[in-house]
Amino acid sequence: MTQEDIPAPVLRHVCTLKVKLGPVREMGQGRAGHRRIIPIVGGTVEGPELSGTILDLGADWQTIYPDGMANLDTRYAFETPDGAVIEVVNLGFRHGPPEVLARLAKGEDVPFSSYYMRTSARLETGDPRYDWVNRMIFVGTGIRRASAVEVALYAVE
Repeated sequence: MTQEDIPAPVLRHVCTLKVKLGPVREMGQGRAGHRRIIPIVGGTVEGPELSGTILDLGADWQTIYPDGMANLDTRYAFETPDGAVIEVVNLGFRHGPPEVLARLAKGEDVPFSSYYMRTSARLETGDPRYDWVNRMIFVGTGIRRASAVEVALYAVE
């Protein structure tokens, strides 16, 4: 079998997470870099396959490396309109030129194309209506706003 025989993955847009953030809690220097916690305080989920309200719980536990790259480790949940609760564990990286990262740190909106923000997500629920999320790999493309993050999630088929 050659590489040409193995199909490339196909991405299917599932939803966009619009995550509202609370004030950054600085932890200081850790073993691997500067640590901070950014509370997740709400938001929305909108899309062709999933929608709902992001619950006021969870956080992004970030490590900022000496070169400015942020290691993203977010854990939170949302509730669908029909009452299912779905957990989101979203891991990834954000990096870019120092001047762009400095503007993001100040809460400025900068063009998405000027930095890299990508994630891999695991969704989980015990609700049988949404059991399919337990068996999918998701990838995301993100944008950092002043007090929010937007992540478009895609199922990898």
